[in-house]
Amino acid sequence: MPSTEAAPVVFDDVSLRYGDVRVLDGLSLRVEPGETLVLLGKSGAGKTTALRLINRLAVPDSGSVLVGGRSAEEWDPIRLRRGIGYVIQETGLFPHFDVARNVGLVPELEGWPRERIDRRIDELLALVGLDAAQVRGRLPRQLSGGERQRVGVARALAADPPILLMDEPFGALDPMTRTRIQREFRVMQATLGKTVVFVTHDVREAVAIADRIVVMDAGRVGWLGAPAELGVETDPLVQPFREMLD
Repeated sequence: MPSTEAAPVVFDDVSLRYGDVRVLDGLSLRVEPGETLVLLGKSGAGKTTALRLINRLAVPDSGSVLVGGRSAEEWDPIRLRRGIGYVIQETGLFPHFDVARNVGLVPELEGWPRERIDRRIDELLALVGLDAAQVRGRLPRQLSGGERQRVGVARALAADPPILLMDEPFGALDPMTRTRIQREFRVMQATLGKTVVFVTHDVREAVAIADRIVVMDAGRVGWLGAPAELGVETDPLVQPFREMLD
């Protein structure tokens, strides 16, 4: 499992092309321990690609991505991915597994005793605001969108990973549910202190959950700062995002 003794994630002059398209262009960025770093930007800015490099779902053409002080390419990919929680917009739940099996899958693969897995499932469902007695045996299709998203977060946390990657995780939810889950996420993160890299194109969401925000532009860091700084920034690159807050 990745260690957080070193900086959890470091991008060092990372570039990547898909065909003729340069997706990342000399990206350099350090994610600090225990922070929620939001990658904000328009479609095509390189946000999701940067996220995928962390758990080696993509490999850079040049430069390096360090995870726990080691190049992601030096890690066994299975060990790396089991040590990093990953939450996506559609949750990625297995449709034929019930909630308990979805949440407990990684601990099961890690060889945890059954009793420990069951305790962890109940603990995590409570943490994300679900009643284990009511949802444990349900299939994903029997849950609301907000409930599925909560189960996705619980599954990502199941093996207690130090790093959590979140790619537009709340984007498919209605506005009221989305706002409520954002608020719950901040409370949960204050308790757990995970290192979180969170991708969104929604500036209000970025401001609501981030410790720091990166505005990505053409595959590189265009601007980096605290949420409060975004609201007063005069950089032309940031201006369209700042206007969305008005």
